[in-house]
Amino acid sequence: MQNERRLSVLRAIVEDYVKTEEPVGSKALVERHGLGVSPATVRNDMAALEEEGYITAPHTSAGRVPTDKGYRLFVDRLTTVKPMTSAEKRAIAGFLDGAVDLDDVVSRSTRLLSQLTRQVAVVQYPTLSRSTVRHVELVALAPTRLLIVVILSTGRVEQRILEVAEEISEETLARLRAQMNTAVSGAIIADAGEALSAIARPAADAPQDALAAAIAESLIEAMNDHRSDERISIGGTSNLARFGDSFDTAVRPLLEALEEHVILLKLMGEATAGGLVTVRIGAEGPYQELSQTSVVATGYGPGDEALATLGVVGPTRMDYPGSMAAVRAVARYLSRILDEA
Repeated sequence: MQNERRLSVLRAIVEDYVKTEEPVGSKALVERHGLGVSPATVRNDMAALEEEGYITAPHTSAGRVPTDKGYRLFVDRLTTVKPMTSAEKRAIAGFLDGAVDLDDVVSRSTRLLSQLTRQVAVVQYPTLSRSTVRHVELVALAPTRLLIVVILSTGRVEQRILEVAEEISEETLARLRAQMNTAVSGAIIADAGEALSAIARPAADAPQDALAAAIAESLIEAMNDHRSDERISIGGTSNLARFGDSFDTAVRPLLEALEEHVILLKLMGEATAGGLVTVRIGAEGPYQELSQTSVVATGYGPGDEALATLGVVGPTRMDYPGSMAAVRAVARYLSRILDEA
């Protein structure tokens, strides 16, 4: 009973500190929260929480603020993630459903996430190497010019132009289109590459189709283009202006990290499937200089496959329940869009 009461006091301190940005005193806790105990009992609980390292006094005032250990206990003891309201869900769906291509989807997701959480939003582009081939299309732009299009499960579309020596008939084009789709549709990138290599460079005793080989080579080149594997979209940097009181210790290092995408990707962590939202608080992260930064992140992708990560980063004084709910909701809608693309 005593532990549960102290957890309620800690929860109230975290909520008030995130909301007011001011150290929280026992009198304020009694006035704002129905804790059902006397101010003296609250003071005793706060003393015990401070002794155990869950809260600390930033200066000589009576107010206390959560430590990283306190935030961690608060997050770990959340019984449920606060659900999005029906209005918020409709707004998310309406905003993301209007996207026209993958770049637009990622851009919209980033803006939406930063607006919902008032934090810096980071969305990694889907990793090409984990995706599968959905369809290959061949289009004759001119009698001797061919447009080769490969569509991946991530929603990414790669195009190549191939100049050929002789005019291509509709019958030949249809045959080649069927051959390429039979070889790679539904295959992950690595397996698709092997199947195409067999067409481009057949065994010594097998006849070679020069046109099919040229198309296969173009497809291999398109699918091996890893330019987007470390691409990320960042939004809401201006939200850091709310934390001016901790600029040197929390905001400046984070602003510098935003310039280094490799650092950000490591900070976000590996993509996690199954809707699991991960929270890394302060020094739990991989960089000591970002020890006052927290990350709320999850994976997204079609079906149950996590192709990339999205989330929010910001100072440890963060609305963790709200951020976790927003990250999870945006990831689900983004996954659905990729699944239906």
